[in-house]
Amino acid sequence: MKNRFEKVVFYAIVTVIIFYAVFPFYWAIVTSLKSGSSLFNVQLFPTNPSLRNYIELFSEESFIQSLVNSVVVSGLTVILSLIIALLSSFSLARVRFRGRALILMTILSVSMFPQIAVLSGMFELIRYLNLYNSLAGLTFCYLCLVLPFTVWVLRGFLQALPKELEEAAILDGCGPLKMLWKVFLPLAKPAIATTGLLAFIAAWNEFLFALTFTLSSDKRTVPVAIAMLSGSSQYELPWGHIMAASVVVTLPLVLLVLICQRQIVSGLTSGAVKG
Repeated sequence: MKNRFEKVVFYAIVTVIIFYAVFPFYWAIVTSLKSGSSLFNVQLFPTNPSLRNYIELFSEESFIQSLVNSVVVSGLTVILSLIIALLSSFSLARVRFRGRALILMTILSVSMFPQIAVLSGMFELIRYLNLYNSLAGLTFCYLCLVLPFTVWVLRGFLQALPKELEEAAILDGCGPLKMLWKVFLPLAKPAIATTGLLAFIAAWNEFLFALTFTLSSDKRTVPVAIAMLSGSSQYELPWGHIMAASVVVTLPLVLLVLICQRQIVSGLTSGAVKG
């Protein structure tokens, strides 16, 4: 009787969590299939679903360009951050040198600052480097945003790997870079997949830097493009277009999570059991 009650409570909690997490996305899909006055009717299932909002959304070249910009910037951010983080985390995890603890604490403390706290300094740096209103400037800003997280996570994973692997590689004549490439990189694939996905999500959804450091419509990313959507008057918002854009922006993240779910679970649970 006790076990049955515990199962009922467990499944009830899981159902509430799934409903809380999934229902907003479902409601965005339902709203995106409506138009006109039906947008303001509360319906769990649209009576006359239409793809009009999606057709009109993709007929705007600026939105398609924003999608391309988000893919380019997020992809470059993930690639560069993983390359830098792998080299840095390997040094911080497997090489003993003076000041290592101070560097780790500095990396951790940097990640605690909110974006708004570094916005003015980042703006001056972007202007000095002549990267304002460019995808390279956004990529640079996003690297500063995600690098502390990626370095810290990958460092923890590499540190948990057995020391015997390193000793065997040294006996075989492997240098540091060859050891990282041949020994640690294949073992770190789950952690790399998890870290890369989280970095991609952070770059894909970032709004403040994208709004501040871009000026023209051809350099904007998707979150800024959605915020700039306007209706036929300054007091009207195209809710159907906004919901359709939200669905389009969210779908790539959902697909990436579904494709990489095994690596994500393996990466999140790695190091949980020792021995």
